[in-house]
Amino acid sequence: MIPYVLHVALLIGFCLLFYKLLLQKETFHHLNRWVLLACLALTFVLPLLRVPQQWALRKTTGVAVIPSPNLNQSPQKPVQFTEHPEPQPVKPTVVPVKETSVTETATALMPQLLKWALWLYWCGVAAFGLNFLLQVVVLVRQAYKSPAIQDGQFRIVELDTDKAPCSFGNYIFINPAKYDWDTYSQILLHEKIHVKQGHSFDLLLAELMLVFQWFNPFAWLYRKELENNLEYLTDSDILTHNEVEREMYQMSLLKVSVPNLSLRITTNYNQSLLKKRIVMMNAKRSNIHTTWKYFFLLPLMAFLMCAFNEPMASRRPVVVKSETNYVVSDTEQEGSWKATINGNKVDIQFYNEDNKNHMSNSNFLLSEFTSLPRTGNGDFKLIREAGTMNFTGRFDGNKGSGHYKFVSNAEYVKYLQSQGIKGIEKNDEMAFFMINIKKSYVAMMHRQGYKNLSKGDLIATAALGVDEPYIVSLKQNGFPDISEQDLITGRAMGINGAFIAEICKAGYPNASFDKLVSFKAQGINGEYITKFKNARTGTATPANVKPKNHASKADEDNADDMIAYKALGVDDAFVSGLKKAGLTNLSSSDLTGMKAVGVTPEYVQSFKNAGYTMGSEDYVSMKALGITPEYLNGFKNAGFKINADKAAGLKALGVTPEYVKSFKGMGFGDISLDDATALKALGITPQYITDMREKGFKSNDINKYITMKSAF
Repeated sequence: MIPYVLHVALLIGFCLLFYKLLLQKETFHHLNRWVLLACLALTFVLPLLRVPQQWALRKTTGVAVIPSPNLNQSPQKPVQFTEHPEPQPVKPTVVPVKETSVTETATALMPQLLKWALWLYWCGVAAFGLNFLLQVVVLVRQAYKSPAIQDGQFRIVELDTDKAPCSFGNYIFINPAKYDWDTYSQILLHEKIHVKQGHSFDLLLAELMLVFQWFNPFAWLYRKELENNLEYLTDSDILTHNEVEREMYQMSLLKVSVPNLSLRITTNYNQSLLKKRIVMMNAKRSNIHTTWKYFFLLPLMAFLMCAFNEPMASRRPVVVKSETNYVVSDTEQEGSWKATINGNKVDIQFYNEDNKNHMSNSNFLLSEFTSLPRTGNGDFKLIREAGTMNFTGRFDGNKGSGHYKFVSNAEYVKYLQSQGIKGIEKNDEMAFFMINIKKSYVAMMHRQGYKNLSKGDLIATAALGVDEPYIVSLKQNGFPDISEQDLITGRAMGINGAFIAEICKAGYPNASFDKLVSFKAQGINGEYITKFKNARTGTATPANVKPKNHASKADEDNADDMIAYKALGVDDAFVSGLKKAGLTNLSSSDLTGMKAVGVTPEYVQSFKNAGYTMGSEDYVSMKALGITPEYLNGFKNAGFKINADKAAGLKALGVTPEYVKSFKGMGFGDISLDDATALKALGITPQYITDMREKGFKSNDINKYITMKSAF
């Protein structure tokens, strides 16, 4: 699991990269403001959510290894696999032999380092939190200590220092003695826009982000971009006023900008930002058709969730290990038992002697036991290399009960230790007995190259039935150096030589073992891959034979692409449907993007039937915006030529054919789509024009209404 604080830091970095690559140079400053705020909120919320297992892109392991049996609970379940196994406390009752090693020192030091890092983090949070509170206190003190003028909703606080003008909440801080009247008026107009639009709220959120992300350089850059955009937004709004001349306003910025800045939580005149602001004011306005960039934010966040968030039902290996050695001797563990004979097997339930709770049950072959007592109480045994289980009791028919005593084999334990199996505890002996780990099994693992087996790995491999033929099959199919953990995972997931060969034959001979685990977890097999690739190429060529003279995007699909296809539900039927609708040779990003936003073959066909032919990216943006053929036909019937880019821009602003027609009914017969876009962006409606005419403003030029609305 990624720690929450680091998860948030990672998301902030991705959001900053998204903004700087796609949105920073756009002049949609109002839209950029809400995107930055939304991303900031999502970075703290998304790590708290879990994604469905089939959508998660994080590597998960499908096996849980039983923890070492508890000394106070004998015996333990020898083979018990659960979704979320609970580690059991180990309470040794034997005298340990103390050993000191570099490994133990390093292991003991790691928790201490993590503890120090945590203390350092919270010290930073406390320091930056205190700094934030001090800024608020200074502002409040300054607001009530200095003389002020109430101007409607604004409270203008008169300073007597050289600090640059700034605003916070509904307070505007300025030294009127420093500026001429024109400059002073423009400063007030600038700060009033900050106040009206609530920009202090943005900065407060950014400061709170820095309190908890003070160590993250991306967070500081993100706060800077947020502040920059607020200044761009305010400059843009000021220049829409008729009484403000661009050159005079830029000169006033040069007069006001000083190195002695105000507090960070205020909107202020930042000298280092001045050049960028002037460049942005003189930049060409962004075309409304570039708004398609903003619709990539949703799939980006969805991808980040799938890539980094915790799956809803992940299964992890849990192995409780201990490096404590003890004096080897024959030891005894005892309790009571109940058994049922089923054919040639005996199902035995073991109970703890102290609390009578059911502890474990195992199936044994009837032939392993000595003669079972049928007519009365008697003794019988189960002898294995790890020790002997002595039973006392009786059977009535197929049911039996009684008392057991397990005696370990000291010579067996010494053998394991001589083979490098360290950390064996008394409670492990029952596990070795129940799983029936033989010396020959340990020798086989050594023979196959696993000479540094841990106790947990030995128990897990034996319990899962990892035998020599299985290991050989994996090595012969491309994994000569497969690790113990991969053996455990592969066996638990059902990955064998036949599956590997099947995937190789389907076109992925170099897939890593991790990719094979993902394939198996997602249900990807040779048949799925073959059907999918045949649908991509349009051929029925066998999977192990590459089509000749037929270049296709299918040849570029790697293992990660296949995993993404399966997770999103992109199958051969989906690809075939898109091909029938006219979309062929689509890239992997085309397929996943279309599936993610819900583009279906029927959706594509509906546009084709209406006479519209577009590319995959057009369908993605239109589906994300909810554009239908009927929407395009509405503009076409109204006499407008419209393409996918134009439609996306109109739909993003909510411009409909009915909206355009409503102005024609008021005498504006030559209105263009660009005019309609401007009208909608400014909130101009037929009712607005009616109201203005009633007030005496009568004009047949729609641009005059646009200019008037912009000014006021």
